[in-house]
Amino acid sequence: MSFTVDHECPQCGAPLELEETNRLLRCPYCHVKTFLFAHDHFRFVLPHKAPNQEILYAPYVRFKGTVYFCQGTSINHRIVDITHQGTTFTGLPLSLGVRPQAMKMRFVTPEVAGLFLSCSVKIADVLVDAGNRSSMIQSRLFHRAYIGEAISLIYLPIFLQHDKIFDGVLNRPIGRVPNDVNAFVRVADDNDRWQIKCMATVCPHCGWNLDGEKDSVALMCSNCDTVWEASAGQFVQVKVGTVPGSGKTAVYLPFWKIGARADGVEINSYGDFIRVTRQPIVFHKHWDQQDMFFWLPAFKIRPRVFLRLSRQLTVTQQAFDVNEEIPRKKIHPVTLPRSEAAQSIKVTFASCAVTKRKIFPMLPRINFQMHRAMLVYLPFTDTGHDIVQEHTRVTIQKKTLEFGRHL
Repeated sequence: MSFTVDHECPQCGAPLELEETNRLLRCPYCHVKTFLFAHDHFRFVLPHKAPNQEILYAPYVRFKGTVYFCQGTSINHRIVDITHQGTTFTGLPLSLGVRPQAMKMRFVTPEVAGLFLSCSVKIADVLVDAGNRSSMIQSRLFHRAYIGEAISLIYLPIFLQHDKIFDGVLNRPIGRVPNDVNAFVRVADDNDRWQIKCMATVCPHCGWNLDGEKDSVALMCSNCDTVWEASAGQFVQVKVGTVPGSGKTAVYLPFWKIGARADGVEINSYGDFIRVTRQPIVFHKHWDQQDMFFWLPAFKIRPRVFLRLSRQLTVTQQAFDVNEEIPRKKIHPVTLPRSEAAQSIKVTFASCAVTKRKIFPMLPRINFQMHRAMLVYLPFTDTGHDIVQEHTRVTIQKKTLEFGRHL
């Protein structure tokens, strides 16, 4: 489930209500567009109704995303949405339950009064916990991947009164103060560095306005046909191309075309990939001179469909005629950054393997490192309930595509 956030327009101060996945803001009052960026994680606070007390904010790590795991001879997946206590203090709830979805939160800013307790739990441990919750098959685990995940910190307001810890949301006691209360307070951290950055949506190349949807992680400039991703607080250009469609094209979907170096297995060409994965197709010698690319959706979609699309386009390795122009309309937004897509390369490789019993034991020692990437828009035609890729005939249900916008 997603949650909503109360925010203010950085230009005019007007009240805004955002969805969790919103990154591009359009103020309905001053019409200024800004892109939200956090250097590590977005941080939110739950509203409180505490009396005149000094507020402490206890951190909870929130993980929402898809966990893929290769076990036995199958690839399974699960969408996980959990909150995990970020401190080791007893007396606090183990999770926030449905509070993030039931209440409107706010971003943590330096103006939020109170002391923020340090998060003593490692994010990696939370990911392991999320992965363990997703595993259902009692067989050997060869690989686990987290794709499309959103990791954030949500702070629960609490206050101390006498020897008790009070929940600042409900104003009722939830535990006893530790014996060394000073140690409890000393872990407070400074939140000045947590300020989210509101980036002006101006093309760094030509100064034109950058466009996108509210959940876009990549913005495009229609003036100079460029695409930009946010990284380290600035926009970084993405190499982009489009496969021309017919006049019946319903929508252009974005895909990451990624070249990766492989360690632990010899895949230096498309021919190597066909041999290693033992594809049941007639081999052509020129494939040994053909570069190998993984084709991965640049948008969030149901896990099973994500794997199918990645497998079909990667195995097919269609030699598309790509031009450098960006479609002017009918474009599906980029909602999965290339760094996230790159994490799915090993899972895609495992999915493509025909003899999984032989390939899966190799996965722990196989690593793929992305060395080049291109964003390619492929044309799809509307056939009623589905959209069909015009060259490969790959099919996607329209409702599934729309559902992916809320993952």
